[in-house]
Amino acid sequence: MTEIKNIYGEVIFTSASTNHTVGHAVQLALKAGVNLQYADLANADLQWADLGGANLKGVNLMKANLQSANLRSVSLRDSDLRDADLRWADLRGADLDGADLLGAKIQMGNRVFTIKEDGTDETA
Repeated sequence: MTEIKNIYGEVIFTSASTNHTVGHAVQLALKAGVNLQYADLANADLQWADLGGANLKGVNLMKANLQSANLRSVSLRDSDLRDADLRWADLRGADLDGADLLGAKIQMGNRVFTIKEDGTDETA
């Protein structure tokens, strides 16, 4: 059984299967129409997850693996994406307004950028 909690520690979704990963549970929750706003997905492995169009406002995705994830048109407004791995993620149309991207890794073409505190980037 995999539980998804919100940032307040309350369980907002429980997967029935014992072998579901957090990434699979997130996709099941979205498919079931569960509101994942303010979910605590810190350190979650969401590599290749299809989150397209989801409302993930205020979600804690600190240190989450979002490599190659579909984040098209996802609302990540006010979310914590510090140190998240966003390499190869599809961010077209994503709402990142107010999101904390400090230390996040983003790939553009063959270049990987790490967002630094002063708003610049460094090539990794």
